[in-house]
Amino acid sequence: MAAFPKRTTLGATGLRVSKLGLGSSFGAPTRAYHEAFERGVNYFYWGSIRRGLMGSAIREIAREKRDEMVIVVQSYSRVARLLGPSLELALRKLRIDRSDVLLLGWHNSDPSPRLIDAALELKRRGLVGHIALSSHQRRFFPTLLDDDRYGIWHVRYNAVHRGAERDVFPHVAARPETERPGIVTYTTTSWGQLCDPKRVPEGERVPTGTDCYRFALSHPDVRTCLAGPDNEAQMQQALAALDQGPMDEAELAWMRRVGDHIYHGDRTAGIRD
Repeated sequence: MAAFPKRTTLGATGLRVSKLGLGSSFGAPTRAYHEAFERGVNYFYWGSIRRGLMGSAIREIAREKRDEMVIVVQSYSRVARLLGPSLELALRKLRIDRSDVLLLGWHNSDPSPRLIDAALELKRRGLVGHIALSSHQRRFFPTLLDDDRYGIWHVRYNAVHRGAERDVFPHVAARPETERPGIVTYTTTSWGQLCDPKRVPEGERVPTGTDCYRFALSHPDVRTCLAGPDNEAQMQQALAALDQGPMDEAELAWMRRVGDHIYHGDRTAGIRD
């Protein structure tokens, strides 16, 4: 099977991004982020927990290759007047003058008009290139299809929780790339459940991080998949997914079997779904 392409277009934003993105909330060392960048990863998600290890890598890479990076800054702020200061603090820490993407985090319904106005003002000032939105309420996303303020959707998707295949992906599939949001997925290992031998049914191979990323990226509507490596070994598993490319039908069926077993054995799965 051929490797995943080095770059994909993130919907109507036109941003050219790697199939794999990296989050800041984990413990991989700075050198691992440098290696990932050299391997083609350019989607850096400066999220809710902003660890200095990834921050150092962003600062060091951006000194010479800023235009090759797509840097996402997330804010959970619900207070419009705090959105700008939160973003500007992140930019100072990263020593960059703009964020390619401002991600409004965890909105299960429409953000307040004041918050959106504040985000658009940051965009007007050149501090933000595009606005993204994340949600744990998947049925909320299709209501935004004709709202061009949000160029990117961050959607939860993995082999255990596959509801996006029903609630999100079909709604964007029929639209041309220039008229659709860019889909970025997260929680790809289902909080580590998919890689836990105790949760995998007897007789089935235990998935690795590589398998989990390949599963998500094999869906044709997923442009980028976020990884959260906690060490160099996990970073290598994430990067290996890029080289191994999409799963075949037998591999996808295996991941679904494992995912279904975990889902039906977890009392909280329906709540989190």
